[in-house]
Amino acid sequence: MRGTSTYSLPTDESPSPSGNFSDRCTIMPHHITGYQAIYITIEVLIALVSIPGNILVIWAVKVNQSLRDATFYFIVSLAVADVAVGALVIPLAIIINIGPQIHFYSCLMVACPVLILTESSILALLAIAVDRYLRVKIPMRYKSVVTPRRAGVAIACCWLVSLLVGLTPMFGWNNLNKMRKTQVNSSQSAFTVSCQFENVISMEYMVYFNFFVWVLPPLLLMLIIYLEVFKIIRKQLNKKVASSSTDPEKYYGRELKIAKSLALVLFLFAVSWLPLHTRNCISFFCPSCETSSIFTYIAIFLTHGNSAMNPIVYAFRIKKFRTTFLQIWNQYFCCKLDKNMNNIDNTDIAI
Repeated sequence: MRGTSTYSLPTDESPSPSGNFSDRCTIMPHHITGYQAIYITIEVLIALVSIPGNILVIWAVKVNQSLRDATFYFIVSLAVADVAVGALVIPLAIIINIGPQIHFYSCLMVACPVLILTESSILALLAIAVDRYLRVKIPMRYKSVVTPRRAGVAIACCWLVSLLVGLTPMFGWNNLNKMRKTQVNSSQSAFTVSCQFENVISMEYMVYFNFFVWVLPPLLLMLIIYLEVFKIIRKQLNKKVASSSTDPEKYYGRELKIAKSLALVLFLFAVSWLPLHTRNCISFFCPSCETSSIFTYIAIFLTHGNSAMNPIVYAFRIKKFRTTFLQIWNQYFCCKLDKNMNNIDNTDIAI
């Protein structure tokens, strides 16, 4: 799902990374250019994949009892954020791409949802990593430690923190003062700007606060956690193989497979979001450096496209998800009532 993916894209030329706000604060043309038409088309296609795909993930957890544990509650939280990317962020990104002349704080409200949903996705991924660590570190006490109630509280805390981080620009860390300097005769009550992401969102906020505090450290922490998870599993597998104990070997074998699948989700998220944050850093620390418009296009599509990737990973990597997806399709969309929907095996997840 999800940072700064709502940049305005070039109409007839490449975007200027110079940081000159007077260059950006111009009234956009009312007609849709060729670049914008292509951009809108791709964004709509991403939304058409992301929304039904992630709704299917939520639906699968709802109908399949064996998918109802802490890990999959966090996966549902991640899917909710990805649905919101397709249903809310992408339409708002299209508006920002067109760049209408609106009130400064109205534009800020259009730009902030992507920040909220990005942080929500990161924290959900962090919660999933911690959950997998606890499953292999304290397998005997896991169910008593990670209860559905505690998982629900963790999810609520993740969303609360995401709201605070994403709405920080609304509390004052924005470009209002910089933009006012470019419009000497503007008044606070009627201050309008060309609604583009970098016109209203401070790059200091995006680089120092959003990226260096709330994106990069959690990603590095998750990397460390997954490395430790794989280390523990390998150690336990070697130990159990040596003692010819089959049950623990089966348990840790399953954990290894699902950890690989969820680590893949994390890897795709990092690959999708780091290019755009890299572009932010280049633009902020080197205002005179040229940023390729092609690079900006690719970075933006990667961030939004990430919201459509997770259901595909689940379908190909997690058998319980794949089976439930097919049963939902057959029962509700192909008019083939699957009598076994309520008899799905409640054993642990097979990959």
